[in-house]
Amino acid sequence: MRLFLLGLMSVALLLSCKEEASVSSAPADDFKYVSEQFADLRILRYQVPGFESLDLKTKKLLYYLSQAAISGRDIIYDQNYKYNLVIRRTLEAMVRNHLGSGNNENYAHFMTYVKRVWFSNGIHHHYSTIKFTPDITKKYFLQLLDAVPEEELPLKKGQTREEFSQWLLPLIFDENLDRKRVNLDAGVDHVAQSANHYYDGVTQAEVEAFYAGKIKKDDPQPISYGLNSRLVKENGVIREKVWKVGGLYGSALEKVVMWLEKARDVAQNEKQQRWLSLLIDYYKTGDLKTFDDFSIAWVEDTESDVDLIHGFIEVYGDALGYRGAYEAIVQLKDPVASKRIEAISSRAQWFEDNSPIMEAHKKAEVKGISANVISAVFEAGDAAPSTPIGVNLPNANWIRASHGSKSINLGN
Repeated sequence: MRLFLLGLMSVALLLSCKEEASVSSAPADDFKYVSEQFADLRILRYQVPGFESLDLKTKKLLYYLSQAAISGRDIIYDQNYKYNLVIRRTLEAMVRNHLGSGNNENYAHFMTYVKRVWFSNGIHHHYSTIKFTPDITKKYFLQLLDAVPEEELPLKKGQTREEFSQWLLPLIFDENLDRKRVNLDAGVDHVAQSANHYYDGVTQAEVEAFYAGKIKKDDPQPISYGLNSRLVKENGVIREKVWKVGGLYGSALEKVVMWLEKARDVAQNEKQQRWLSLLIDYYKTGDLKTFDDFSIAWVEDTESDVDLIHGFIEVYGDALGYRGAYEAIVQLKDPVASKRIEAISSRAQWFEDNSPIMEAHKKAEVKGISANVISAVFEAGDAAPSTPIGVNLPNANWIRASHGSKSINLGN
């Protein structure tokens, strides 16, 4: 569960591992927050107050976690639309090989489109989920594409440049082709008519029937069915393809695991080491019960100054609410601001007892509410570059009821 900031924060942090550092924790007065503006977006930079005063071990921990975050960057592109990665790699090759003036009006429009793709992690608007198209002609687009050497194009085996170009053009320019990433319109098949890549070859009715046969409504501790997989129909058989090492997104998740293992070696305490180990096991096995174990261990760690949100978390991108989008937020606790918000969270029972709701709906014992203000050190996936301003996790209701939750406000 998250709150969104209407705007963009891009990381302007160089993770230095020098032990010599200034001790200032205050933001620089002359820091330029606004980077640029295009389309309906404004790019903002942010700082991490107090980073330079951290010891070397903590800087290493933040660096390793940040690398674990960015290692999964391509996952969110593919989740959002099955051709996003091909499109992004083609656009980036076109940018690299452009030899003309950057002041050309057509090229400026092209770059606006490229930046929108980077911002939205694909060709659909990050908020409306509706496809956007470039404000240039197909002729100019092909002119830029023709300047790219063939070895830099993501061609399929045996595919010619001409075949690739003709296949690509409607994906870029036809606004009605795969128009909505998430289609919740009345009277349509919400799975078949959504352009995201969470399903392949199945209908909404088939998805609902598949999980109706799996979900046990009387299970007091249900796993989050479908959270970390793509549901596909192959040879008439419907099955889940799990996102894990050795499965879908295996190459990216291998890198994620490598960096998480490095982070575990410099963990701040045993609790942090435990949930990092469980997160690693989860990515290796794809076992959703292990993800629940990780979530519980993560909630119970209220001692660490460095924290991490990492996984397939929010389900807003799936019209049926099963599948989680990849996201990562590397966090550093702000002790001063956290003390202020703790004055409220520590009185959670009082607020519960005095809330204007029916007595039957009040909790006799409010458990495990942890509220902190943190500085976002690095964000990736669904959390970037359009950042949330707050997060409340985990999403599993039974874990929240039995073990509590973490309510996090991003202060910087």
